[in-house]
Amino acid sequence: MSSEKKLVGTTIITAIAASLCCVTPVLALIAGTSGVTATFSWIEPFRPYLIALTILILAIAWYQKLKPKKQEIDCECEDEKPKFMNSKKLLFLVTLFAGLMLAFPYYTQIFYPNTNKKVVYVSESDLNKVEYRIKGMTCTGCEVHIESEVHQLDGIIEVKANHEKGNTIVKYDKTKVTNKEIEDAVGKTGYKIIE
Repeated sequence: MSSEKKLVGTTIITAIAASLCCVTPVLALIAGTSGVTATFSWIEPFRPYLIALTILILAIAWYQKLKPKKQEIDCECEDEKPKFMNSKKLLFLVTLFAGLMLAFPYYTQIFYPNTNKKVVYVSESDLNKVEYRIKGMTCTGCEVHIESEVHQLDGIIEVKANHEKGNTIVKYDKTKVTNKEIEDAVGKTGYKIIE
């Protein structure tokens, strides 16, 4: 296996590994297995290193691809076109793929249904606001996943998850939804509520 192929393969692996904790919730949503969402949250502390490694490997690959070739013995033979596996096109596609994977947390919301809805409540006394401490959230993708699942309940007025604070604040009409239903909705996402 050539060094270029190794670099391309390593780039793909590190880009996927760097975004695995963010990609898993979307894959779980698509597969209908939301319970596995927080499985790769342990990777989050390593994400900056994996991103740096991906960028370093891409830089080396591009340097090797673009550096001037040493002049060898002149021959009358025609220059062969590089095979696709050794081409700049493949390296460009891998670079694009790596960029999309590394930026994944910033556009995950496009994979979740729009949850904007109007909730009519009769009295201000029917409103309740509760904060849940959540274990396993690592990025904005995690936030969107929890917000989307809770918003599907009837009577939810507002949901705001924050992965940095590790919490979710829910404002709801207590005549239409219970704390238990909200906790169950969070549980469906695979994240854990800390007591």
